[in-house]
Amino acid sequence: MKKLNVRAQKLDRLGSAIFSEVADWKREAREQGLSVISLDIGSPDRPPEEELRGVLAAASLRSDTYRYPGTEGTLAFRETVAKWFKYRFGVELDSRSEILSLMGTQDGLAHLPLAVADPGDAALLPDPGYPVYGAGLAVAGVEAIPLPLLEENGYLPDFEAVPQAVWDRVKFMILNYPSNPLSATADLAFFEKAVHTARKHGVLLVHDNAYSEMAFDGFRPPSVLEVPDALDVAIEFHSLSKSYHLAGTRLGFAVGNREVLSSLRDLKNNIDFGVFLGAQEAGIAALELDMNAPKPISGLYERRRDVFVRALREQGWNVTSPQATMFLWARVPEGWSSRSFSQSLLAATGVASIPGNAFGAEGEGFVRLALVEEEEILAEAAKRVGEFVRGTDPWK
Repeated sequence: MKKLNVRAQKLDRLGSAIFSEVADWKREAREQGLSVISLDIGSPDRPPEEELRGVLAAASLRSDTYRYPGTEGTLAFRETVAKWFKYRFGVELDSRSEILSLMGTQDGLAHLPLAVADPGDAALLPDPGYPVYGAGLAVAGVEAIPLPLLEENGYLPDFEAVPQAVWDRVKFMILNYPSNPLSATADLAFFEKAVHTARKHGVLLVHDNAYSEMAFDGFRPPSVLEVPDALDVAIEFHSLSKSYHLAGTRLGFAVGNREVLSSLRDLKNNIDFGVFLGAQEAGIAALELDMNAPKPISGLYERRRDVFVRALREQGWNVTSPQATMFLWARVPEGWSSRSFSQSLLAATGVASIPGNAFGAEGEGFVRLALVEEEEILAEAAKRVGEFVRGTDPWK
């Protein structure tokens, strides 16, 4: 009798399962009696504004919100996105053809390779980079070619270092600024160079801009679509999960090149029927609130950054202070690998982090820590880290 085989081989190419592994490490730590401080997953620890929760609650009670919503998103949602994009970036978008609603940016990023590439094509991915980039390629049968992001280059890619033979094979490239996990930022001049490179080599430029509203010290991250003629070669992904603490509603949107968005919409028309109407109404309220009575979430994370960075430095860990995102990207002490440090730190102190090499080979030697606890808990985490390090091996 033939043995039942119900696991696709492509699943073995999805990459690191580190998030589930760290969940197991946390469970083991709790079983040992440790109080765990979860700085591993970038999940907001606070709810959205009460006004947004009220909109969502009211919508959930109406009988007309439970029909299939449609893949592209309601016209009201897309028109509000267009207004917000003009307000925030000064870019005018056609709400009918240049905006597509998503079940979070992860949904769009995972499905994009299936919509725009064929098995055997190739794509350039940031290394280190968010794991869904590679996972989407693995499912689509598209080859991932790493685009190294090095500390000495400010974690910006060197397009000139990519061989022409690689450009000839590449269908698209993904960029992500502000970056997860690196917390690196890029200015408009960089995006001008990126758009020029994409046009020169005939590749699609995909920009993940999920952290555009989570920047500090007065910095305002740009959109790639601010570059003249970027719509010819680029699309951009935005999220309401982090900016407005609407992570559980699964709401985001893609903007940009209408042919690309049409392909993604055609794919998703065969996979899903769109985002819950109540979530879209909450998204409209969030964007309108941002335009009319802004309560930027960035201030919360800037305060947390300041407390955590200062506390870690007082403990002897001279971490870099990020200019954006909800993450610290920190070099581990000499003598440790990313994984051994992250796992040992959790087992000894209950402080959970993500090893840097889970985001790509160039992430070895670093860990990612998320600013998803209140300030006093972050200070306690820093204290535990310091005690752990002093009890094992001094910082180099």
